[in-house]
Amino acid sequence: MLGVAREAWEREGYTVRGAALSGIAAENLEGGSGIASRTIASLEHAWGQGREQLGPRDVLVVDEAGMIGSRQMERVLSAARDAGAKVVLVGDPEQLQAIEAGAAFRSLAERHGTAEITEIRRQREVWQRHATKALATGRTGEAVHAYEAHGMVHAAETRELARGALVDGWDRARQADPDKSRIILTHTNAEVRELNQEARERVRASGGLGDDVRVSAERGAREFASGDRIMFLKNERDLGVKNGTLGTIERVGPEGMAVKLDDGRKVAFDLKDYAHVDHGYAATFHKSQGVTVDQAHILATPGMDRHSAYVGLSRHRDGMQLHYGRDDFADQRQLTRTLSRERAKDMAGDYAKPEQDQARAFAERREIRFPERAREMVAKVRDKAKGMFAGFRPKPASPELAGRDGKGGGIDTGSERGSTAPSQARAIERYARAQADMDRMRDKGLPVLPHQQAALAKAGDTLDRVRPHGARDLASAFERNPALVREAAEGNPGGAARAMAEEGQVRTSPERRADRFVERWQNMARQRAELARSGDRAGAERTGKKMESLAGTLHRDPQLESVLRRRAPELGLEMRRDRAIEQELTRSLAIGRDRGMSR
Repeated sequence: MLGVAREAWEREGYTVRGAALSGIAAENLEGGSGIASRTIASLEHAWGQGREQLGPRDVLVVDEAGMIGSRQMERVLSAARDAGAKVVLVGDPEQLQAIEAGAAFRSLAERHGTAEITEIRRQREVWQRHATKALATGRTGEAVHAYEAHGMVHAAETRELARGALVDGWDRARQADPDKSRIILTHTNAEVRELNQEARERVRASGGLGDDVRVSAERGAREFASGDRIMFLKNERDLGVKNGTLGTIERVGPEGMAVKLDDGRKVAFDLKDYAHVDHGYAATFHKSQGVTVDQAHILATPGMDRHSAYVGLSRHRDGMQLHYGRDDFADQRQLTRTLSRERAKDMAGDYAKPEQDQARAFAERREIRFPERAREMVAKVRDKAKGMFAGFRPKPASPELAGRDGKGGGIDTGSERGSTAPSQARAIERYARAQADMDRMRDKGLPVLPHQQAALAKAGDTLDRVRPHGARDLASAFERNPALVREAAEGNPGGAARAMAEEGQVRTSPERRADRFVERWQNMARQRAELARSGDRAGAERTGKKMESLAGTLHRDPQLESVLRRRAPELGLEMRRDRAIEQELTRSLAIGRDRGMSR
């Protein structure tokens, strides 16, 4: 996409430059788009020396912008503003967070909006693309369950055994498919070193390494041999390598080595001049952001969160193997909970709300759900930053049972005009509990009771006061992912909140609704065809009826219908101007039946 943009800018006479926080990200940007790129630090150094200044005919493309701290982002944008240059920020705020303070990219995206790529191209399997979309939207559990269902999640009694199983699987895959690219990923440098050592032993056992040579590297003494995978750990322009560049050693001696890089280039260097190298079988998630391989092997550890999980579980094209030890995670549920942790960084602007709402915002962004814990956090913050929450009064623990004077009285929450609106997290929990009660009745084959229906309606009204259309969006989120009901009802509404926000975007965006419609239609069309091929005529007919029902909803959404006309080929249609797309879809189903779909 950026390569096409570069060509368009250059045709108009603009000079396009690229930048990224890390050297390997800059290298990937240049390799993928043809935009000459370097690190932001080197650009800033050149600007400080009065060299390579931006001008009004420059376009600066900054990749992996979500990893840039607020101060550095301010310096770059100020330099561009003063020069009259254009800046294009490219990134994903849901991936790894900035190392320095702040979340400037997320804040800019939320305030000003973005152009968004929603089609996933890296994963070759459709179900894996759906898993990546789930990771990107905070539904980590859904992605982990999908990979587990396909035999790609493995538990061992201890982390040590999990590490051994991971390396065994990596070694089998390496020998079975030597031409495919692969990488081992984990959270810490200590684990990376352990994995590097075990992987190296497997390669040596299969005869893939030459004689060991002990060298003095920047991180300490290391054994290297011809055939070893190696990672460069520091940018070096003369060598043409970046922090994170990978290669294979062709020759090594006590004084230096020759390496064939993964991009095909060959470099040779003396260790006295450049010793920032280490074994390159394994890497941390931070080193891997922006990397694409055929196969990835992940060792999960307790330091992970949903951002590192998103990066680690989406580096592959063909497949991913996730390993964990039960001494770290008692079961898959605990693994999923850890990998779903929200650790997005904050901005001061996130708390620019009326004073009485600041403490609630502070708590909600950290998914603090218990009033006593919120009070404790507020007290600590108040001690450190006097006056930040001056005048704060925590809400009663049960707003449904508290009167307007705080002394109780069982008021009707539908008429709480004088009270503070309940928090979104609490409103989601309340709605989820009501929904869970109704689901339990249906699961037992019992009718839903009137008071349960009233409880759901009342919870929906409460949620709508906190977030307009919230009940509708949350109901849609629960329908798409029923597991969120139990999760939210048990006091963890973060996933439901993110899914509700996504449903809100679908509700307001015809393009997003079109994506959803096309996906559902294509899935049902495949299912119908498979049922017909297998001889299940009744099943194929039922699926066809569902497709007719889906097509019949279009007349209620003219915007969606207009977008879908442009996307008719994706629905298998050749549109005629005199027919509505609803008619064309229904007609295509009838043609399918005439060709034997229901016979």
